[in-house]
Amino acid sequence: MVTMAQETPVRAPEAPRDTDVRRHELAAFLRSRRERIAPEQVGLPRGRRRRTPGLRREEVAQLSAVGVTWYTWLEQARDIQVSVQVLDALARALLLDPGERAHLFQLAGAADPTPATTCPSVTPAMRAVLEQVEPFPACLQNSRYDILAYNRTYGLLLCDLDTVPPEDRNCMVLSYTHPGWQSSIVHLEETQRLMAARFRAAMAGHLTEPAWKMLLKRLRTESAQFRAAWDRHEVVAHRTKRKEFLNPHVGRITVDHTDLWLTPDVGPRIVTYVPADAESRERLEELRAIAVARRG
Repeated sequence: MVTMAQETPVRAPEAPRDTDVRRHELAAFLRSRRERIAPEQVGLPRGRRRRTPGLRREEVAQLSAVGVTWYTWLEQARDIQVSVQVLDALARALLLDPGERAHLFQLAGAADPTPATTCPSVTPAMRAVLEQVEPFPACLQNSRYDILAYNRTYGLLLCDLDTVPPEDRNCMVLSYTHPGWQSSIVHLEETQRLMAARFRAAMAGHLTEPAWKMLLKRLRTESAQFRAAWDRHEVVAHRTKRKEFLNPHVGRITVDHTDLWLTPDVGPRIVTYVPADAESRERLEELRAIAVARRG
């Protein structure tokens, strides 16, 4: 009897996993950014024997304060974990612009811990709304208290916000570490304790997110007052509140704080300060005039 030999089934090649594709894209992106930077741009000598276009791998590793082998593995698309701190250092070393920085974090599957100078979610329409409510101070914040945009009056209400680096424009950071911001808050201790309680309530839904963990670590490291408030484990929901500020340009201002939520969730919002009396309104109008004159 003649039997037919059984054919060995041919397996179809496995499709590459999303993580594999991301690793290779990340490796190619890092190489391309490294090769476009001249040594002189980052303060390194070119030397006579340089054959590599742009920077060498060891130079990027040195500028980023990471190991040469570890960085080499990144460019070889090895399966290794990359922290947000390292991604931040690489973005700075490679002179990435905001769009490139966002691309780097997206390829690595990580959340950028610092707000960019420009935010894609801040539309021209939102900026127009902020300007139209002047002389009322107003800003756009996310749930982590990053200040993403603000009008001119808000920019001079607690400090000269234009002089604050974008990565430090966070109400929690400013309230606990910025002397000028702190001196403008009349009831500082009460405000700090309330903000820590609100931050704890907001963080409940983001406990494992790198950006939130980095902000918490920074606050605990840089402020003993925050550590004390945080360790109380107090929780407070957002609510309308009357506030008093002592502005260095126009004096004492009393306002009612209102949040205008942009989504059903406790996330991005427009924060507004409406004057509580005629004198505060006059002083806000004066503050707006000062801000307009400064910006030209």
